Amino acid sequence: MSEEAKTKKTKVALVANSTWNIYNFRLNLIKKLESEKLEVIVIAPVDEYIHYLNNVANIRHIPLKTLSRKSTNPFKDIVLFNELNRIYKKEKPDLVIHYTIKPNIYGNLAASINRIKSICAVTGLGYTFLNKGFTNLVARYLYKFSFRFSDRVVFENEDDRTLFIREKLATEQKCISMKGCGVNTNYFRPLINGRKNGKRVFLFIGRLLYDKGIVEFVEAAKMVRAKIKNTEFWVVGELDSGNPSAIDKEQLVRWVNEKDIHYCGTTKDIRGYMKQADVVVLPSYREGLPKVILEGMAMGKPIITTDTAGCRETVEENKNGFLVPVKDADQLANAMMKMALLSPDELDEMGQVSREKTLEIFDDKIIANQFMEIINEILETESSTEPSSIEEALILE
Repeated sequence: MSEEAKTKKTKVALVANSTWNIYNFRLNLIKKLESEKLEVIVIAPVDEYIHYLNNVANIRHIPLKTLSRKSTNPFKDIVLFNELNRIYKKEKPDLVIHYTIKPNIYGNLAASINRIKSICAVTGLGYTFLNKGFTNLVARYLYKFSFRFSDRVVFENEDDRTLFIREKLATEQKCISMKGCGVNTNYFRPLINGRKNGKRVFLFIGRLLYDKGIVEFVEAAKMVRAKIKNTEFWVVGELDSGNPSAIDKEQLVRWVNEKDIHYCGTTKDIRGYMKQADVVVLPSYREGLPKVILEGMAMGKPIITTDTAGCRETVEENKNGFLVPVKDADQLANAMMKMALLSPDELDEMGQVSREKTLEIFDDKIIANQFMEIINEILETESSTEPSSIEEALILE
């Protein structure tokens, strides 16, 4: 073995559909990989969050130029596959970790062609799985085909793992569930609330999508305000006009004009709103494991969320919050009214349970260590007995 081979670092690549994704969800793992003396490269489209490079050392970012998050054009996906294939051939990573749907599919196939080990991280099922149709069927087939070549498929909650196994989209031996991507419990920590005028503030943070439950939040807010006057309902989040689940601008204007919610726009630092809130609310239809809920819990807030995949893993009923059925504004309003009638001390007790639960289970260092165990296991084992090339798999089909 040459001296160069002896000193060559193990190289791990992280691939995602945006630099925003890397900045918001992957820095804990990147820092863990750095601490283990691994060479790390990030492959993602460049956006304003490229400043994440200021917070990490010795990381190379390779711009991904052909990934279109919302396009369903198969020719564009072929171009993406070819770009990833060229990058993998040149960089020769020992392991690639793919996040988000297109890297999970086309990146994983490119890794297979280059005989590179791969982890596919399913961070949420999103609009494609929540809504039936042709795109849903195609996505399921592509997932099933692609995951034949992955070494592991990592999910952010047990419900999603069970779903993929039940529907034979991935084998049980490959599938692992974790507790989301974790939350920085030093950055998100309890701050003085600053409650004013006896108001009880309910806070929704998220993109303004039907799938996030924004409509139910507004409907519930109207019901609660009609009965309990000292309540306020704040909404922080952006319109996502390219998402088929997005509410339209006219709807948002109507809500603001009706005064049942206070729309706060968007922010890059939600802690200012979190510390003023009494309760964090996310009536989502389905999640991987909602980071905004983890951030609220880390800041010592009671939670109201839905009894659905991902969300239900954050709440112990009556201890740190309440679970309500999906798409049920009436039950959401009832839960809000229960919170509104609690004393400040009772809210603080719930918030303390949230904080303790986060420190015990969801701290991002805990999650990074768990992910590192999976990485080491893959790097130390031989390649799987699954089909070793796309051509072989097509023959087996």
